[in-house]
Amino acid sequence: MKIEKKVFGELNGEKVYSFTLENRNGMKVSCITLGCIITDVIVPDKNGKLENVVLGFDNVESYIKDSPYFGAVCGRVAGRISNGQFELDGQIYELPKNDANNHLHGGPEAFDKKLWDAQEINVIDAVGVEFSYVSKDGENGYPGNLSVRITYTLNEQNELSITYHATTDKKTIVNLTNHSYFNLSGDLKDDILSHKLQVKSSEILELNANVVPTGKFMNVTNSPFDFNTGKKIEEAISSTHEQIQLVGQGVDHPFLLDDHQNEEIVLIDEKSGRKLIVETDQQSVVIYTSNMLEEPFDIRGTKARRYMGVCLETQGLPDSINHPKFSPCILDTGEEYKTSTTYRFNVLK
Repeated sequence: MKIEKKVFGELNGEKVYSFTLENRNGMKVSCITLGCIITDVIVPDKNGKLENVVLGFDNVESYIKDSPYFGAVCGRVAGRISNGQFELDGQIYELPKNDANNHLHGGPEAFDKKLWDAQEINVIDAVGVEFSYVSKDGENGYPGNLSVRITYTLNEQNELSITYHATTDKKTIVNLTNHSYFNLSGDLKDDILSHKLQVKSSEILELNANVVPTGKFMNVTNSPFDFNTGKKIEEAISSTHEQIQLVGQGVDHPFLLDDHQNEEIVLIDEKSGRKLIVETDQQSVVIYTSNMLEEPFDIRGTKARRYMGVCLETQGLPDSINHPKFSPCILDTGEEYKTSTTYRFNVLK
């Protein structure tokens, strides 16, 4: 196994570094110090052809100007916070609104736009990078100095593991995720509509017109959101269900996971033969089928359009701080926020 470090570009006069992790199977994962962004995940198809299966760019400028969170870590709080505010111990905290009336993915200039410190990891059976960043008290409206460490490791079993750690010196809220867009066709040859998705989930969160949870849990039985036995993504998004139409004719919903660390999320592209298994200790996964990706930019020579990727954002429930029935995302002094997700790539037999 090996790891290669090089300069990816510059941001405000500071160098942005890229780290490429590679195992003996030829799988490569590249990530950069800007936003802990995963720029490339290169894995073999059923014929052994190595291709990239995530959306991304080859330069810093595109990530700053055009990126809809491609491959980035979202925080301090992933997802939307309704009305850009929350209450903690009787104090109201106002957050910048960067998504209509909502606060989205930590706000403007959030974790995805920060330069992180990085340290290489070399052990017997894995290589990786540990990113670290201190979010100052008051940054984007959040209380507390938050110390964050995020580790990416690649092993010989074609597993990419992401571990998140955080501590604070003042009670605050934290809910982190990675926002990679997966497309198993390889190098964007096709969209993800024919990808087959299986999710062990019996409930989703209902969304309102502002795409934030209403607080209601919806059973997925006899709905387009039932992926328990696996089905093609196009079968779900072609539905006339009001929740599908609400988010631009697609999926952008939190799925409560019924199982953990047991192949609870599986994505398959039968044409390429690639298979992705996601296992996590998180409560939910936000599945986003890139319904809003109609933007005037190219992704490595391919014009951006809807359904080019699917995000599998493992996390706590969005907007949980504003819903008493949800498990809160509160982190207090003396506590540690710690969670992990593993992405395992293989091919159909």
